[in-house]
Amino acid sequence: MSKNNPAWAYGLPAALLLMAPFDLLTSLAMDIYLPVVPAMPEQLGTSPTLIQLTLSLYMVLLGAGQIVFGPLSDRIGRRPVLLGGAILFSATSFGLAAATNGAVFLGLRLLQAVGASAALVATFATVRDVYAKRPEGAVIYSLFSAMLAFVPALGPILGALIADLSGWRAVFVALGLLTLPALFNALTRWHETRPSATTATRPAMLPILRSRAFWTYTLAFSAAMGSFFVFFSTAPRVLIAKAGYSELVFSLAFGTVAGIMIVTTRFGKRFVARWGVRGCAKRGMLLLLVAAALLGVGQAFGEPSFATFILPMWIAAAGIVLTGAVTANGALADFGECAGTAVAFYFCIESLIVGIAGTLAVLAFNGDTAWPLVAYMTLTATIVLAALTLGRHNQHN
Repeated sequence: MSKNNPAWAYGLPAALLLMAPFDLLTSLAMDIYLPVVPAMPEQLGTSPTLIQLTLSLYMVLLGAGQIVFGPLSDRIGRRPVLLGGAILFSATSFGLAAATNGAVFLGLRLLQAVGASAALVATFATVRDVYAKRPEGAVIYSLFSAMLAFVPALGPILGALIADLSGWRAVFVALGLLTLPALFNALTRWHETRPSATTATRPAMLPILRSRAFWTYTLAFSAAMGSFFVFFSTAPRVLIAKAGYSELVFSLAFGTVAGIMIVTTRFGKRFVARWGVRGCAKRGMLLLLVAAALLGVGQAFGEPSFATFILPMWIAAAGIVLTGAVTANGALADFGECAGTAVAFYFCIESLIVGIAGTLAVLAFNGDTAWPLVAYMTLTATIVLAALTLGRHNQHN
């Protein structure tokens, strides 16, 4: 039980059942309807460009909205921000299913992103409030990181199955329905966790942005999540177009990477206890560098295959989860009184780095090879290792 949050006395399974659905659903909504995007302009009497905006603007508002809801959760509490965001997310999901034209659909989609942003900030701020100094925090963070990375791969598959059975509108009905039990559980069991010492007037932004630890661990999180983003962006072209995999075989091969992430998550608590926050982050970056080296060798001297592309990603997957298990604690450790604001900047900056640097890596190098992955992982992991080394040296001095 947290001394600052005596009402939050849940065991780990109960806490995960309470919090994980919001992380899962807000991520799932990003791209669950990708398979039906080509058919939607005709269905809604609009242009493909507007439908594309509903995808990109969701991601933009999901990150940018956190700059608003983070400080707001520090001011009024995690519970009202969480509940308000979840209600808005569910209501707009049902509204999207009933939309009859492109303008209404876009407007509702933006409101859905606002609700998702609020729920995500409140969830991670609560984790920070309750578990910052508890070993369970590593398990929760690593599970959340695994979901944030893997849900975008599963979302389109789930969306295609639902749309094939009941049409594209059923995809959004499903999102709304899935939110309702999570919302009811939160209404009855989600207690306020905002530290009582939080003040409404403290200028939190500058101390956060001036923190070397915040930037180091936020960059580490960006390196991990961005590696999966680039992998997800290039894998279909490498394995289907180049290696000749069928969609089913591709899905199975892709799923093995998720399996490694799940296995690594199982041992996250033990790793953190043994190596600490800095040690886990350092080892995570080293694993990304090893994976990048193997991908480079496979690309230079072999043909696209399971051995040259997927097996190195098993190593990267372990590094991604190992890193994600500790980066939130490392970045947010000094900001207990303004955790909501710190969480907001943490995710907003990570989203910008992954979106910009990851996309540039795919565009600058051939997107149907391993080179974008090699470039992104090598560059970001090297920068983070240098920052970790410099930070430790400064501590000793």
